[in-house]
Amino acid sequence: MKACFLFNHDQVHQVAHSLPIALALADAAPHVEVILATTNARIQAEVTRLAGARIGRTITLRPLTLQRRRSQCVAALAEPFAPASKLLVYGDNLDFFRSIDVLVVAEKTSLILKTRYGLDRLKIIHTRHGAGDRAIGFDPASALFDHVLVSGDKIRRRLIADAGVDPSRISVVGYPKFDLPMETRTHALLNDGRPVVLYNPHVSPHLSSWFRMGRQVLDWFVEHDEYQLIFAPHVMLFERAFALTIDKLRIDRPGRIEARYLRAPNIHIDLGSRASSNMTYTRRADIYLGDVSSQVYEFLFEPRPCVFLNARRVQWANDPNYMHWRAGPVIDTPHQLDEALKLARRDANGRYAAAQRNLFDASFDLTDIPSSVRAAQAVASVMGLQLPASPAAEERRAAQG
Repeated sequence: MKACFLFNHDQVHQVAHSLPIALALADAAPHVEVILATTNARIQAEVTRLAGARIGRTITLRPLTLQRRRSQCVAALAEPFAPASKLLVYGDNLDFFRSIDVLVVAEKTSLILKTRYGLDRLKIIHTRHGAGDRAIGFDPASALFDHVLVSGDKIRRRLIADAGVDPSRISVVGYPKFDLPMETRTHALLNDGRPVVLYNPHVSPHLSSWFRMGRQVLDWFVEHDEYQLIFAPHVMLFERAFALTIDKLRIDRPGRIEARYLRAPNIHIDLGSRASSNMTYTRRADIYLGDVSSQVYEFLFEPRPCVFLNARRVQWANDPNYMHWRAGPVIDTPHQLDEALKLARRDANGRYAAAQRNLFDASFDLTDIPSSVRAAQAVASVMGLQLPASPAAEERRAAQG
């Protein structure tokens, strides 16, 4: 049988959400042909780096390209503004997709194989990418997958209630990204004793703080060098000249990073390197500053102070799409940063610390069995296979008699 893990994006931030599952499946099921399909050189390099010597031995690497001249022309014209290649690659490689039994993906564009191209026999498994609260993560498209792997009970409950996903099509598996080796190297200037703040605005024009107040935030840190700042936005924010979202059709221009920020000795700017998505910064920072990015949950792997920017003055208190804002003070303007940062760090009564623990536990179901192994077992089950129990599960069963 053939299980294909597809990596189809401009940036590398989704790789860590499904590649660990592919590695675990290849280790546990040598009778399954595990294929890693990539759609650009950047993704292929990251997949190759993480999969290492397994490629060519227990795993097959399969680059997918645009085959038709028409697709290549459309992509050349549209790519500066929209991810045309990401959609065109499906129609140009239908024979390949027909040849596999299971397709494992971290995003939803792959559903076009069913909705447009009629590949109903192909089972598509969604790994999701992140444990965030945004409404788009729970839209009806989730119900079109043959199976969905989720990190915790919070995600499971919302998929059932909001997206109408059949509970039998959901497996709670933990967070495979946590199984990858943690990388903690950062810029040397960040280690001078000052508190390090990570400002991590999202890309979505209708939700992000960047478009309305991002430069004011950077200006504030230019004037407050008692803090070090890591400015590491969502890796897609500056990928193109325009930021586009389709859940609520919006387009905006992120602009450029002015010289005064580049020169500021207390500001470290990273607009999309690997460190922006492999938890280097969420591990290093002392304080998280953001809006709606799911990276806040990765930051809460080790609970620490958080501050959130309500750039659009939404009524968020009872809105599940902003549940993560319970983890720290929420402010409407950068002028409130000084007070909010101090409040988040003090948290004298432990209000935010308790909320952070509850949010993390609801979002991540972590056990002594690695999440990637649990996810691989779920993938195998969809394929009609049963993998051997993990050593940890065997030890626990033996201990229970």
